[in-house]
Amino acid sequence: MAIPTQQSSKPKILITGANGLLGQKLVEQLVTGGKFEVIATGKGPCRLTSGGFSYQELDITDPTQVDEVVSRIAPETIIHSAAMTNVDQCELNQEECVKVNVNATQYLVHAAEKIQSHFIFVSTDFIFSGENGPYDEEAEAAPVNFYGETKLIGESMVKNSTTTWAIARTVLVYGIANDLSRTNIILWVKSSLEAGKEIQVVDDQVRTPTLAEDLAAGCILIAEQKAKGVFNISGSDVLTPYDMAIMTADFFKLNKDLIKKSDSTRFTQPAKRPMKTGFIIDKARNQLGFEPKTFRTGIGILAKQIILARS
Repeated sequence: MAIPTQQSSKPKILITGANGLLGQKLVEQLVTGGKFEVIATGKGPCRLTSGGFSYQELDITDPTQVDEVVSRIAPETIIHSAAMTNVDQCELNQEECVKVNVNATQYLVHAAEKIQSHFIFVSTDFIFSGENGPYDEEAEAAPVNFYGETKLIGESMVKNSTTTWAIARTVLVYGIANDLSRTNIILWVKSSLEAGKEIQVVDDQVRTPTLAEDLAAGCILIAEQKAKGVFNISGSDVLTPYDMAIMTADFFKLNKDLIKKSDSTRFTQPAKRPMKTGFIIDKARNQLGFEPKTFRTGIGILAKQIILARS
């Protein structure tokens, strides 16, 4: 069901994947910012709890539907945040992964080209091998898993499109969706330690973890400035998962002795992970004015959101 909003003279911005973690943060911040008429789209009914936007059901894997919705709404900007992001599921269900991450991106790019929307594509550090991170925007891609391959194909489609485009690459996004439906490293460490469970955490992988609110803010800066090209939008702290677990335990004053150092060879997962990624974000800082929160500040933000969500 579409939730109507008043007609406005503001430029329209359409968000794919609005029911997801990033999508929710994008819609909230765009509505608060008040610079755009916000059209949220997602598969199935609207799961967002706030107002100030219109909602349109959209199956991005259906080319006819994509064409109809984008043509009818004619947004000046599209932020394509919908994706199949479970790396192991992508490895095990490659056909579905291609449908969502490759084909759907192609349908959306074609629809954007027809009306010349500014197309913002959300991508990932998993397009890189992980041999020599942190990476800047010019680094050569070499994915080590199927998810990374599909996102790299998506990037290529966007770069070769005939409309204006930007790519927002990010790393290990963490945050809380309004229905607490997703877990993340902070929630996992907190709940495990509170239950007195010993946990094994790897210390041979490197990331620059990104607060979902920061990623949303970076995408919106691109939209507002109609910025073009590739931007690394991530946190600035270069951390191992073990570092993140220790910082989480410190913040919540939990027993760090339950956190045991491990390495990637001890875990078997369907998809290979790049070892050392993370991003250099100087370009986004200098060109967009992007400034992410520290990981410690991010833990504090999540701590408050957990309390609010349960109250």
